[in-house]
Amino acid sequence: MERNIGFKERRYIEELRILTKSTAFDCIIDDRFDRVIYVVKQGDMGFAIGKKGENIKRMQNVLGRRIEMVEYAEEMNEFIANIFKPAGITRTEMDNETGIINVFVNKRSDLGIAIGKGGCNIEKGRLLVRRFYGFEMGDVYMEEGSE
Repeated sequence: MERNIGFKERRYIEELRILTKSTAFDCIIDDRFDRVIYVVKQGDMGFAIGKKGENIKRMQNVLGRRIEMVEYAEEMNEFIANIFKPAGITRTEMDNETGIINVFVNKRSDLGIAIGKGGCNIEKGRLLVRRFYGFEMGDVYMEEGSE
């Protein structure tokens, strides 16, 4: 999937590299939820977060926005699970007719985490899946027969 990264996003990615010594593949500025979402290279998440989250706090002070980070994965299902962490995603399912991907969780508490306050986490999932894979994301559901 072709991604266009604008000047401001490039600047934010470079700022992350300078402050944390980690590599970001992509950066999305989400004005709706006043946040910056970084997609960090696999294995660089520890560098990006820093000890006790100090790098994220420093980035938030520099950029003046909330910072969220997602670890990249080649496999789409693994990437989707990374987007919704710490919620435990049991599976994803694509509707063949519409091409919409639905996400399933096992616990009611994970359902709330996956959706997020005001729908911020599901919206993050929709933005990233559309940007990286070209698919639309539907909703988060409870697995049948669980809690």
